[in-house]
Amino acid sequence: MIKKNLFRLSWHFWRRSQCRNYCSTADAHVGIVGSGPAAFYTAQQLLKGCQNLKVDIYEQLPVPFGLVRYGVAPDHPEVKNVINTFSKVVNNDRCSFVGNVSVGKDVSLAQLKEAYTAVVLAYGANSERCLNIQGENLPNVISARNFVGWYNGLPENQNLELNLDVEDVAIVGHGNVALDIARILLTPLELLKKTDITEKAIKALSSSKVQRVHLIGRRGPLQVAFTIKEFREMTRLPKSRPVLDPDDFKHLADYLEDLPRPRRRLTELLYNTAVKPLEKDQKMWADATRTWHLHFLRSPVEILSEGLSIKGLRLVKNKLEGPIKNNPKAVSTHETIDLSCGMILTSIGYKGVKIDPDLPFDHNKGVVANENGRVIGVPGLYCTGWVSRGPLGVILNTMTDGIDTGKLILKDLKDNRLEVNKPGKDVIIKKLKEAGVQTVSFDDWKKIDSAEILKGESAGKPREKMVDISEMLNLVTKETS
Repeated sequence: MIKKNLFRLSWHFWRRSQCRNYCSTADAHVGIVGSGPAAFYTAQQLLKGCQNLKVDIYEQLPVPFGLVRYGVAPDHPEVKNVINTFSKVVNNDRCSFVGNVSVGKDVSLAQLKEAYTAVVLAYGANSERCLNIQGENLPNVISARNFVGWYNGLPENQNLELNLDVEDVAIVGHGNVALDIARILLTPLELLKKTDITEKAIKALSSSKVQRVHLIGRRGPLQVAFTIKEFREMTRLPKSRPVLDPDDFKHLADYLEDLPRPRRRLTELLYNTAVKPLEKDQKMWADATRTWHLHFLRSPVEILSEGLSIKGLRLVKNKLEGPIKNNPKAVSTHETIDLSCGMILTSIGYKGVKIDPDLPFDHNKGVVANENGRVIGVPGLYCTGWVSRGPLGVILNTMTDGIDTGKLILKDLKDNRLEVNKPGKDVIIKKLKEAGVQTVSFDDWKKIDSAEILKGESAGKPREKMVDISEMLNLVTKETS
């Protein structure tokens, strides 16, 4: 017991010495732009790594948590449990949340840099990539980002115009977001009503005529971007069954042994679903009234229409060039086929945006110009998460990004590369008040949170999200006065 206690004491002092080695004796203030996973994991690492450091998290919306709140599918509540961890971070006395502040508009990047020892850009990928084909601007051609924001209650997407009075929907993309959208379109309404999907979305989906969802990918089964958990969930979707062409999968048996384990498990599930499904699965699918289809080696080249009404999607057949297991390239064969559909959702990737004129930005990649997290040519400015490396990976990948960025800033503090004794949020809050900007604290968010949960209880839901920013701000003002 004595040895164990001595070990713990030694470990405690060693950890404290590490903090002292990383930090200046002077106070350091770090401002973080964005309040999603990348922001919170960066803040968590900074607060753990230095006892003298303070962190302020700025968010454009009045509410925190970014894509955890507005991107995670409503029927995946377990993924949102990470909010509990984030809440512990911001409840630290050395951390604060400043919501309803648009960096680049309400406050400039130059003003933040002047107020903070370091500024971290962690605002994600707020735009989407385009198909760049004829008909893309027609009604009922909708980006995945906007559709997900619509059913998840993102205020900017609540006026989205969509027509679900169609039997066939085409989704361009083979990633997890594409599967999320397909699942939301096909899930029985009585199941969705128990989630935090918005009441507006429930009302629209209740009159949906969608019977078939087509997921279109430019490459083959070995290159799909979705994960095994999401695909398995689709195969077990009540009242729906998969439609996969066995010819797309028969050759996969030749490659299974050489694949990395995660890819092998996914490929085996794809193969078995298409070629030799289990008897229990066949029984489950027997009473299906809806179907979902995986289409491979297809790329959209034109949206077919009559007037403003979508009639279909013209697809070009592709072939793969290069080793099939080593990221082969999809090459057009110029042979086309037409897929009948009345709605098209594009899930081909997000991209970051330039939020401030002074921000070095790589427009081709849609990311802040950086070298390993340090923004090029701007000392004291960092970036992390999707705005740093592009929209790849899941929350676990973003956690790694945040931790690495936090360690990088701590190292730069240790090496005296950063200026300390900056004023932090006080000077920024003063400027915002002078400009008439109403800020939202984390305590204010708790009032919004409580109101949403209370409203959800009456409907048998975890919460009913507020979808209007004015309503959020009015609630905060009313509760405060």
